[in-house]
Amino acid sequence: MGLLPTPVERLATEFSRFPGIGPKTAQRMAFHACRLPEPALLGIAATISAMAESVGLCSVCFFLSERGELCAICRQPGRERSLICVVEDPSDVLAIERTGEFRGLYHVLGAALSPLDGIGPRDIHADELVARVAEGGVEEVILATDSDVEGEATSSYLQRRLEGTGTRVTRLAHGLPVGGELAYADDRTVARAFSGRQQL
Repeated sequence: MGLLPTPVERLATEFSRFPGIGPKTAQRMAFHACRLPEPALLGIAATISAMAESVGLCSVCFFLSERGELCAICRQPGRERSLICVVEDPSDVLAIERTGEFRGLYHVLGAALSPLDGIGPRDIHADELVARVAEGGVEEVILATDSDVEGEATSSYLQRRLEGTGTRVTRLAHGLPVGGELAYADDRTVARAFSGRQQL
């Protein structure tokens, strides 16, 4: 029999699902939740419930959106629709948008290829990217996957998939450290990577 009430243990287990949250941190978060006033705790629960019901993925680029709608970026007039920047996660979109350097559209893969984690080509939105390019009007695809092993493998895979389409394929360069994650790079580093991108 555990020392903690079952709901507290379950909450700590749920918190531990978040990236970067280990068992001890998850337990501290659960203890903190126990100290919150009931209205605040119920408000958090209601917000999570509403998010689960109303948030989905954009049907075009797979960035976060209201369920059944295009995302805010795909709806924006004035975006350069001939440019598509390919990223791994929605957080990467936000990192790039903060720089103000890119005015095109995005394509969120949802993950990087990682055979050790069971993530293969069918688990990322690669087919949808190829289909978008095949529709025409795309002049350049910028591969902005992370510069770690998985990101590089994903970039190489996408480059092969896009060969023969007539679309220019480039890769971010200059300033992104090897093994680093795009979402955690500072704005100037990401901006420099865009200005120094290279054709593949």
